[in-house]
Amino acid sequence: MEFIYPQASLIAGVDEVGRGPLVGAVVTAAVILDPLRPIVGLADSKKLSEKRREALYLEITEKALCWSLGHAEPAEIDQLNILHATMLAMQRAVANLPISPEYVLIDGNRCPKLPMPAQAVIKGDGLVAEISAASIVAKVTRDREMAELDQLFPEYGFAKHKGYPTAFHLEKLAQLGATEHHRKSFAPVKRAIGF
Repeated sequence: MEFIYPQASLIAGVDEVGRGPLVGAVVTAAVILDPLRPIVGLADSKKLSEKRREALYLEITEKALCWSLGHAEPAEIDQLNILHATMLAMQRAVANLPISPEYVLIDGNRCPKLPMPAQAVIKGDGLVAEISAASIVAKVTRDREMAELDQLFPEYGFAKHKGYPTAFHLEKLAQLGATEHHRKSFAPVKRAIGF
């Protein structure tokens, strides 16, 4: 199905980062770009080097008409499940925008309930500049949060694996147990804490 760009002047792109990790929040971003201040090189954050993402993050946060973040914390993820927590974080990101968008484009195959029209765009982070920008802002933000967590719990290696279930992370989880930042409802964490 071909993506058709909506006819609206204030379009927000929304994306999430952090559905798969065992630790930390799911982080979403909403971005309304300024057509008069184009940003070259926007792409899916996963396809960019860390250095390029950081540079684009600075450019997006400086040039966008507005941007915002939404979080769903581990306790909310455990209570709601990861899908519903992601939808909640997306709602928060859109609600936090200082300028209300006329239309929202969301990466993926489903939309949260929003007070304005919205459309899900599969692989939107590679197709829609606003979603690419949101994916970069969300990824850089979450990576920074993982680096901060790494300072508190250096033995887990969060700065390296960003909370994803790597062999190293699973080994440390088995050895040390879970931190209060781990998602207790996720199977590897459940196993580590003996639930």
